[in-house]
Amino acid sequence: MNAIKRLAGWIWMALGGIVGYFSVTSLGVPKLQAGFDGNTSELVFGLIVTLILTPLIVGAMLVFGYYAVSGEYDQT
Repeated sequence: MNAIKRLAGWIWMALGGIVGYFSVTSLGVPKLQAGFDGNTSELVFGLIVTLILTPLIVGAMLVFGYYAVSGEYDQT
């Protein structure tokens, strides 16, 4: 069971990187570009996604994965 938890930790860390990449490229940057064209609501949404939500989500997934890989959730 501990080996499965460690494997899940690696998967969580990989998913954190993937989610960060797609969050910035599909939500953040296009909304920022649309916002600079005159639509301020798109600009605000792009800033919130890029500067606030993405680091929180990716950071949480990476920390959870790190703890799983390092054995914090192992049962003795």
